[in-house]
Amino acid sequence: MTTRILVPMDQSEMAERALEHALTAYEDPEITVFHVAGVPSLFLGEAMSLSMKDDLDEAAEERAEDVFESARQIAAEYDIEIGTAVALGKPAQEIVERASEFDIVVLGSHGRDLVNRILFGNVAETVARRAPTPVVIVR
Repeated sequence: MTTRILVPMDQSEMAERALEHALTAYEDPEITVFHVAGVPSLFLGEAMSLSMKDDLDEAAEERAEDVFESARQIAAEYDIEIGTAVALGKPAQEIVERASEFDIVVLGSHGRDLVNRILFGNVAETVARRAPTPVVIVR
């Protein structure tokens, strides 16, 4: 039986570990790597640069491409193809909304630095509490 797995990723080591777990722990996985480009605000450093772009969706796609390329390289080591998806918004909220389309969500325990986790909360914790499907948090 194919397991549909959502793997939210940023450019962190924890996200890569989550992808590797998804690739090895499930038989016949159908994996979608999901990157959420944060909404531009004064507090979201990298996302602030998105506000300078004419087309936010296109800018989010461009930003996600580095994440997706890294994910494709990891998946290729296991001879598994992955799908990709990108969204623009608040990461935890977007992941929870997308989770209902999958059997399970596998994500890293944290991806941001300590200051951002204090200011914005832990995405993994929020997803685990709110997702409509099971969530595996990888450390």
